[in-house]
Amino acid sequence: MLSEHRGAIERIRSRFPSIAVLDISEGVPSGTRGDVLFGQGRARSVEAMTTGVRWVQLIGTGTDGVAPEVRDAPVLTSARGASAVGISEYVIAAMGAFARNFPANWLTEAPEHWYIQQAGTLAGATLGLFGFGGIAQRVARIALAMEMKVIALRRHTAPSPVAGVEIVGALPDLLAVADHLVLAAPATDATFHAINAESLRLLRPGAHLVNIARGSLVDQEALRGALDDGTVARASLDVTDPEPLPAGHWLYSHPRVFLTPHASWAGPPMFEAATELFCDNLARFVAGKPLEGVVGSEGY
Repeated sequence: MLSEHRGAIERIRSRFPSIAVLDISEGVPSGTRGDVLFGQGRARSVEAMTTGVRWVQLIGTGTDGVAPEVRDAPVLTSARGASAVGISEYVIAAMGAFARNFPANWLTEAPEHWYIQQAGTLAGATLGLFGFGGIAQRVARIALAMEMKVIALRRHTAPSPVAGVEIVGALPDLLAVADHLVLAAPATDATFHAINAESLRLLRPGAHLVNIARGSLVDQEALRGALDDGTVARASLDVTDPEPLPAGHWLYSHPRVFLTPHASWAGPPMFEAATELFCDNLARFVAGKPLEGVVGSEGY
């Protein structure tokens, strides 16, 4: 098998000593043959696809940035859920900062009134989740423990796998009641610009928008209008369209936008979790069993 993730090589070798594992982070040697690829889905992965790869396991979750040659692999699986810990903590931190009015309430000089600040709480607030996969489900569990009300919209209306979460059937039902609207759905034709001028008019005034999914879910020009008129009180964005965002873009300087560079997932736990998911799938592959996380089988 072939791997682009140098840090995972020893873990894979220790669990599967009979399988030859080749590190291709610096390139694919001429004449290499491989059945399995654990990779990012970009340049090195494209190079590896010429070696006879039958199954590709992506290190990440999303597939919109994956090269076509990799997306067309005989079997393609993603590390669905591997980034749930980091991203859920990012979402909770962003919502807490909004509720407590950070960073405006951080002191840089002596205030006029020492004990008085403008702040709210997460307890009692309504969290609306657009998409209800592994990441959103972890966010929901934490939010419920913080005494928030949680509602979610997914592609199907099956009962919630998280007790206490209400499933709604349409986006307007979510927008009308959400104090915090978290976008956690994949980038598809169905979700493209789901947050647009029309849908933003349905949003509860003064809401907080958090996007940890993909920038394409949001019509950014429509968002600018909603930020300017206060319909959206704050937008905490880890993703944008395009990425990287060019210098001078209005999102960098808008006072109601808090922007991070698509890094909510980042950290060692994500790579460790992705490696464990891959190892579990590799055991299934060796045993001839169905793989988990096959791309195209997920909903939102």
